[in-house]
Amino acid sequence: MKCYYLALLGIGHLISPAAFGQTANQAGEAQAKGPRPVQIQDMFKYVRYADAQLSPDGKSVVYQATKFGDPAKNIKSTNLYRVDLQDGRSTQVTTSVKSDTHPRFSPDGKQLLFESTRDGTSQLYILDSSTLGEARQLTGIATGASTGIWSPDGKRIAFVSTVRPELSNLPFAESDAKNKEADDLAASSPVKAKIFTRLFYRHWDSYVEDKRQHLFVINADGTQCRDVTPGDRDAYPTSMTFSAGDDFCFSPDGKYLIISAVPAQAESWTTNYDLCRIDLSNPSSHWQTLTPSNAAADCNPKFSPSGKKMAYRAQARATYEADKWNLMVVDCNPDGSWIGAPKAWTQNIDRSVGEYSWLSDETIAFVAEQNGATALFSVDAKSDPVQVPLQFPDDLGGPNRAGQITSMHTQSDQVVIARATMNGPAEIYIGKKSDLAKVPLRKITRENDPLAASLERAVPESVSVDVQGDQAMQMWILKPPGFDASKKWPVAYLIHGGPQGAWEDGWSFRWNPQLWAAQGYVVVLPNPRGSTGFGQKFCDEISGDWGGKCYRDLVAGLEMVKKLPYVDPARIGSAGASFGGYMQDWFAVNEISKDLRCLISHCSVYNFESMWGTTDELWFDEFEHGGLPWEIPGKYREFSPHTLAGNLSKYKTPMLVIHNDLDFRCPIGQGHELFQALQRQGVPSRFVNFPDEGHWVSKSANSIAWHNEVFAWLKKYCPPGGR
Repeated sequence: MKCYYLALLGIGHLISPAAFGQTANQAGEAQAKGPRPVQIQDMFKYVRYADAQLSPDGKSVVYQATKFGDPAKNIKSTNLYRVDLQDGRSTQVTTSVKSDTHPRFSPDGKQLLFESTRDGTSQLYILDSSTLGEARQLTGIATGASTGIWSPDGKRIAFVSTVRPELSNLPFAESDAKNKEADDLAASSPVKAKIFTRLFYRHWDSYVEDKRQHLFVINADGTQCRDVTPGDRDAYPTSMTFSAGDDFCFSPDGKYLIISAVPAQAESWTTNYDLCRIDLSNPSSHWQTLTPSNAAADCNPKFSPSGKKMAYRAQARATYEADKWNLMVVDCNPDGSWIGAPKAWTQNIDRSVGEYSWLSDETIAFVAEQNGATALFSVDAKSDPVQVPLQFPDDLGGPNRAGQITSMHTQSDQVVIARATMNGPAEIYIGKKSDLAKVPLRKITRENDPLAASLERAVPESVSVDVQGDQAMQMWILKPPGFDASKKWPVAYLIHGGPQGAWEDGWSFRWNPQLWAAQGYVVVLPNPRGSTGFGQKFCDEISGDWGGKCYRDLVAGLEMVKKLPYVDPARIGSAGASFGGYMQDWFAVNEISKDLRCLISHCSVYNFESMWGTTDELWFDEFEHGGLPWEIPGKYREFSPHTLAGNLSKYKTPMLVIHNDLDFRCPIGQGHELFQALQRQGVPSRFVNFPDEGHWVSKSANSIAWHNEVFAWLKKYCPPGGR
């Protein structure tokens, strides 16, 4: 995903805790009346599946499942479950009231490693995968432990912890004690001042200060824990843009770690992530950079089953986070050192490689965005990538929709995939590698089925809009429950974030098109210039041109929508977050505003000049505008809504502004500037601020409040329903 996300957790109406206490009889009566529209409480009734892992023998799958207790009180828990692939029986593996995540089988399949917050901080635990007895705590590090992986022989485990780099060369026990002492002192001190000496000092929604993400290695019996990446450098991605699954691995002989290292210098304004090789016998030695010739990002190393090859993802253009990701492969020695130069296996496909997995020593499967969905491809050294036409058994709207693959893992002859559509959240499917193109995958998660069957959900329609430059813009349309084509319906025109992102045939617990449609609106989801999955040129054409071709694409999309026979052109509202929020601000000061009855702008970019001075990841702004603000001030002002703020009073389109104190990507000042300009010119406006949220609204109680505000604003100016 890209720098500015369209990302808000939860959707819906105001509910009371009692709404979740529906009796079995009530539930049965409701289902007997037939499918009903989606409601907010349904979002919190769904089980949220993730991170499915096959056992080494391919006979079982372990995954994590998140369930909500009381959303109004932010109560939820995540536990691990195992499915026996022979009899289909599901067993709950852990019973934490907090969060048990990231399951990883030992190489022999006898033990299961996972991370848990059951005792406060995140720590690693191990349980016997055959008896599923009580888990034993592996780590007790003061700074927490996460993202654990096994060494090839199963004797050691590597994990991530965020520490003070000045203490990292001390013996582990001493360093750990001093980190704890410093954290305890800061927590107890009445002085909460923070001191910064470099960038990053904050990221997304948290203050990083001068701490670093280091890798540690510990014996599987809990002895000899040590920091193997000491020093003042992050050994693990600080930006999710450069992360895809586990971002480090042991060499085949277990003597080295291959890591995705953050740039040693200028990490807030460069994307030069490198693969580095760490000698575990001498952690204080110099990190060997495996990718010194590439000034762009190199990430996500994985060895082939035999260990004779290593794959990784790489970009080619420095500082451009939305550049195409190629899959690179290189021959290796057992210690992870390279033999010869890496080769790009995906240079002949105009798609960006996402998560990937080795199918054999010669073949890799990877996921890529494609035309408003995701697709699975396979590739080898001798052939160009080919799409694997997956078949899914039980989708609303047909079994062969591509949907959105959210994770993938292979083992033995099995492939396990988590996949969602706009009609439902991710479910977990299993299939044989050799049969993927011929036999439908088998769904192994069923807990959501009764709820799904009780809901009326629209089948998304994909349409094409002719836009500037002999291009076509793909656009999704969802019709509301009870839709009657003889009536005229209002429209919710939703703009995605990114800007290098896309509306895909997938599910979101943040912005959920089904729930917007259930309010009584035709929901329209355009993928204009800058959207991913439509070729790299289409993606690139947003850079430096936010208010240009992309805006004109969206105008063309709206013109098409206004002409639909079932649309009421006098009741169209628009909403978006992040880049989608920026576009609301740009709409507000441009001609399109005449066609919009209201706007909803969440965590937007309003002033490019002040944005540069307050955001966290500077590489994004500097690439988008081609330099620094004082070097090329005209580029920062060209498409900045604040330069046209006088037009707010010209169009007077009512606007709901939402911005949060902990949003360090699109900082709170952007919302203040926008709201003050609206109020100063007498434009109907309302400012909603969540002081305890960042770019996302991630707490369930806040999510409920957020959607009350959003839907109330939309209904005030665009009354719902067909007329």
